[in-house]
Amino acid sequence: MIQKSILFNFCVVVFLVTILSCAQEIVEKPQELTLSEGFKNPTGFYNAKPTFSWKLPVSEQIKSQSAYQIVVASSKELLPDNADLWDSKKQKSTQSTFVKYQGKALKSRQKVYWQVRYWNQDEKASDWSETNYFELGLLNNSDWQAQWTGLDTAKDSIKGVRKFLMHRPQYLRKGFELASDVVSARLYITAKGVFDVHLNGKDVSDDVMTPGWTPYNHRIETLTYDVTELLQAGKNALAVELASGWHSGRISRGRALYENFASPKILCQLEVVLKDGSKQTIVSDESWRGTTNGPIRLASVYDGEVYDANFEIPNWNTAAFDDSNWKSVEVEAIAKDVKLAQKRHHIVKNQIVLNDVEIVSVKENTSVFNMKQNMVGVPRVKVPMKKGDTLKIRFSEMLLKDNTFYTKNYRSAKSTDYYVAAKDGVVEYVPKFTFHGFQFLELSGYDKNAKPEASWVQGIVQHSNFEKNGTFTSSHDKLNQLQSNITWGLRDNFFDVPTDCPQRDERLGWTGDAQVIAPTALFNYSTHAFWTAWLQSLRENQSEHKNGLVPFIVPDVLQNKNGGSGWGDACVIVPWDIYNITGDVTVLEDSYESAKKWVGYYQSKVRKKPYIPIMHSFGDWLQPYPSKSLKKGNRGDTPKELINTAYFAHSAHLISKIAGVLGKTDDEKKYAALYKAVANAFENEFFDENGKFKQERQTQTSYLLGIYLELFQPETKLKAQNHLLEEIKNADYHLGTGFLGTPILPKVLDDMGEIDLMYKILFKETYPSWFYSINQGATTMWERWNSFSKEGGYNSQSMNSLNHYAYGAIGQWMYERIAGLASLAPGYQKIRIAPLPNTEFLTSASASVKTPYGKASSSWKIENDSFKLDVVIPPGTSAEVHIPYGNKDNLLENGSIFTENSNLKLMSSDDNSVIILAEPGTYNFQTKL
Repeated sequence: MIQKSILFNFCVVVFLVTILSCAQEIVEKPQELTLSEGFKNPTGFYNAKPTFSWKLPVSEQIKSQSAYQIVVASSKELLPDNADLWDSKKQKSTQSTFVKYQGKALKSRQKVYWQVRYWNQDEKASDWSETNYFELGLLNNSDWQAQWTGLDTAKDSIKGVRKFLMHRPQYLRKGFELASDVVSARLYITAKGVFDVHLNGKDVSDDVMTPGWTPYNHRIETLTYDVTELLQAGKNALAVELASGWHSGRISRGRALYENFASPKILCQLEVVLKDGSKQTIVSDESWRGTTNGPIRLASVYDGEVYDANFEIPNWNTAAFDDSNWKSVEVEAIAKDVKLAQKRHHIVKNQIVLNDVEIVSVKENTSVFNMKQNMVGVPRVKVPMKKGDTLKIRFSEMLLKDNTFYTKNYRSAKSTDYYVAAKDGVVEYVPKFTFHGFQFLELSGYDKNAKPEASWVQGIVQHSNFEKNGTFTSSHDKLNQLQSNITWGLRDNFFDVPTDCPQRDERLGWTGDAQVIAPTALFNYSTHAFWTAWLQSLRENQSEHKNGLVPFIVPDVLQNKNGGSGWGDACVIVPWDIYNITGDVTVLEDSYESAKKWVGYYQSKVRKKPYIPIMHSFGDWLQPYPSKSLKKGNRGDTPKELINTAYFAHSAHLISKIAGVLGKTDDEKKYAALYKAVANAFENEFFDENGKFKQERQTQTSYLLGIYLELFQPETKLKAQNHLLEEIKNADYHLGTGFLGTPILPKVLDDMGEIDLMYKILFKETYPSWFYSINQGATTMWERWNSFSKEGGYNSQSMNSLNHYAYGAIGQWMYERIAGLASLAPGYQKIRIAPLPNTEFLTSASASVKTPYGKASSSWKIENDSFKLDVVIPPGTSAEVHIPYGNKDNLLENGSIFTENSNLKLMSSDDNSVIILAEPGTYNFQTKL
């Protein structure tokens, strides 16, 4: 028995060893499969020629990918062995991001399934991934059977602010019957205006202000919803609330765009597959019924919403409702020259609810509430009221010293909501077809006998629906508040398009603001699709101008006939930034001709002096302390001719680089030569032989542009750097820069090795500085360095937003150099981890980012005379790790004396720093200060 037991145990051990050995051979499957700009299993996808991306799992077995195989099929059952749409076969490649689909042509409505596997660095194949899918939306205008449908609200001639035509919101519905149970159903829908749609009394989605904002004379975005679970055999009802939104509101500035403010219309097509195998399609057409006698009486992006509960229509969106007393609708055909296209980024949604509200003041029947955060969205109010009374809701970004309301900086935007009560008691109201920028809220008109409570008000924060992508934190409270202000400002102003401000009568997609903030935005949030969608709108607006002009704002409702340097260059700079941060080459391909046309616009503006364009410029917008002699002080002291020439050279330089990436060698040489010629003209025209700016009034930005954009000869650059340092000293080490100079200041000082100087400027507490606004109570970035002060109140300038994101561009330097996490190759395929601590201000900082290959992070702290650096490098990448203290002899790695191995190679070492080339993994480095 003993021998049998020993033999049995031996067999068990051998079996277990064999199993464990086999288990070690299994290579884990790829993870986090995405489509094009980061979409995960989308329904109603916009692109019939997508790209595929995946991540390698974090494992000691997996350092890199040596090959991949993608299979694509029309049904899940065909995968992986019988793919009928595309089989890439085994491709020897490290590429795991943005692999282009090269299979059979795909068509509208098609549902497509895909899987991927890879081979690791040892040529071992992984398991197949989970099966992912995408379902295409309606890709062509010819796919639509529906007609534009709605009521003629223009005939009511309702005039609002400045006599602008306003439209009563519409309530539209269609009753229909289905012969049997539903197998699947898709609702394809859009509007000239904004809508909320219901099926059988239930909300189809929680989207906000759908379908969003595009150049409506070129493209209107459509949405697709899976509504299978909302339908039933027998009677059903499709119901839509429709308001003006951007399309028919005064945000279009009365420029007769978009059919001269024609009445809003809905376009929808409900396609149903029934259990009996038949198909049924319900479309918007003349059979629909509508009314404007609903509770939302008026709604405006700028001016707010009026809701009268006395007009509520019980059960109007259900199948049982009798709409025979409603009006017949108008219809119009789909225009051939306006593209109906699936929305290519995520819609706005309710994101956060702010509950930490305090009452600031109560006076008679009026109360002021503080949300404690400058936010964008709408309030939810729960307020006791008396029948027939009107609740008035006003908004403000900051109060005056006596706690009174201030709305002058909203200019003509009324930004006021009204609720008319139909009965006594507590009412609950959330505006639907407007949005506001505010921190303070004023209620008046509630029940006079009620005692106001903080719980009466909540703030519903709204922005485009993207995920958090990066983090930054440090040991310094004000630096952390600055990071918070940057991220709040980004979210608040990413309301379907990148806007300049969310509160006043503007809220426009200014191109200059966008181009300076893009890198910071892409680090903090997954805004890849957001930016590429906006760039499509930019190209559409640019196409209206034969000379290549890029308008100041996108969508372009100003219809200005000038292009502005530093603003129009967004068509070149933003694609280049997206490519470098994501590795997606398609954005360069899509924007290439647009970029070339823009440089052609510069060339067309060269008249008297070679390579010096004479054209519009907003200058270094809102530079502090402009010369009093300037008529247009907002544009700063750096002359527009210098800025024009600098950005002319810069865009030519970037196009040369883009052409190199795209393999366009002739263009690469052509634009490189143009860049050098313009740079030479820049130096000779604006700087003397000593590298000094020729203008009497010196500016930091004149030097910053020349240095950062590589427009000086090497010897001139050194001289210009000294003049820049002198100008910074003359400003008592404060900022002297506006929208264009500020984002590049830290990069230039970094490149010069003036790290301590940059810290000194960043941590300044007095105006003009980043911390000045924080000291005045800011919770978002400001438009002006001195928009508000506790002592003096609001800046008297009418253009004064407390929620702008341009100056938040410092965020890029914070995570790239303070925390030390940056991309060295497109898409973070090679990473630089090189923190630059300054112990006068900080004892720790960290940043993380979800790269296309996985999460990367850099986290350092100084304690007990030691510098500690924790690093995470994702599979498929490598990193240069710069350790700023000590040398290789006193360097510890994971608690042991550092020694080179297959994962860590010493690149260089001196008395002050160590540079190591690191393979994927998690590491801890420590050295003595």
